[in-house]
Amino acid sequence: MSTRLFQGIIHQMKEAIPRTIGVLDENGMVISCSDLVKMNENRSSVREDMIYSQEVYRAGGYTYRSVGPAAHSEYVVFVEGEDREAEKDTLILAIALGNLINLYDEKYDKSSFIKNVVLDNILPSDIYIKSKELHFSSDVTRVLFLIKFGGKNDIVPYDMVANMFPDRNHDFVISVGERDIVLVKEIKSDTDTADIEKIARQITDTISSEFYTKVSIGIGSAVDNIKDLARSFEEAQIALEVGKVFDTEKDIISYENLGIGRLIYQLPTTLCEMFLQEVFKKGSLESLDRETLMTIQCFFDNNLNVSETSRKLFVHRNTLVYRLEKIRKLTGLDLRDFDSAITFKVALMVKKYLTSKPVKY
Repeated sequence: MSTRLFQGIIHQMKEAIPRTIGVLDENGMVISCSDLVKMNENRSSVREDMIYSQEVYRAGGYTYRSVGPAAHSEYVVFVEGEDREAEKDTLILAIALGNLINLYDEKYDKSSFIKNVVLDNILPSDIYIKSKELHFSSDVTRVLFLIKFGGKNDIVPYDMVANMFPDRNHDFVISVGERDIVLVKEIKSDTDTADIEKIARQITDTISSEFYTKVSIGIGSAVDNIKDLARSFEEAQIALEVGKVFDTEKDIISYENLGIGRLIYQLPTTLCEMFLQEVFKKGSLESLDRETLMTIQCFFDNNLNVSETSRKLFVHRNTLVYRLEKIRKLTGLDLRDFDSAITFKVALMVKKYLTSKPVKY
């Protein structure tokens, strides 16, 4: 934030506060002061001491107060004197500068700009203008991660992710909910999906090992224009929703790898019901027990290979053939036939979708 803005406030306030007043930055440097002689003084020892003190700190004939929460404050105001009047004046200064910072961030801060783009709270025509104002590269490749935190702990989700990605010029961390964090990360244009998922895996592993917290991550499509981040955010949301239905064991789901699950998720439930009624005899799907469904899943996982499936299931080949024949008689679909197997696979996914989102009559 420009020190010129701070100096403007200090200049106006010095008429109301007949004492030396000023502002320290995060390194303890005096970046604004009513006494220009004190500009650029180093008071880093004050910043260090304030880490372990309360919001108000007195030392060397001055009273200091953090602007905003002490643990995360980037700026500190100070007023000459250690009396109650000085303490009162620091409060007035902190409120005034805090409001200025909030207004500035809302209008000019890159993270706030990214958040408005992601949440589609800015007109497309304004995106290019704001990008120019902020000297923001609007045509680099970026990928969006939607990180959902499970459980409750004392660590703030935003802080967890922000500490992992401290480069504020290329990576942007924004909070979109109490336990939902969006990471917009700049990547090389030739980065493939596998490498992007490696980044997501590093996030889940770090949070799990260091903070003992479980997270799930939805990944939107990589975009090369900032205006497409809103679409990528929607894709990341869809990825997590579809993953809850079809890939319940996965904690990282990429929109580009959803496959047919993405198509099924977007179908009306009434159409899905009609499909199941056309594919299966009445009650035939419900008649399949747990063992039979496990056999079917294993058969699919092994690319319809009878020998490999029987080996994985530890059953004789003839036993597996008998089970497949039983399924054919019950459902009318022979899983050894490729077309029938595809129909059955899709039907099982449709059934799973309907179970998660039942039809309301």
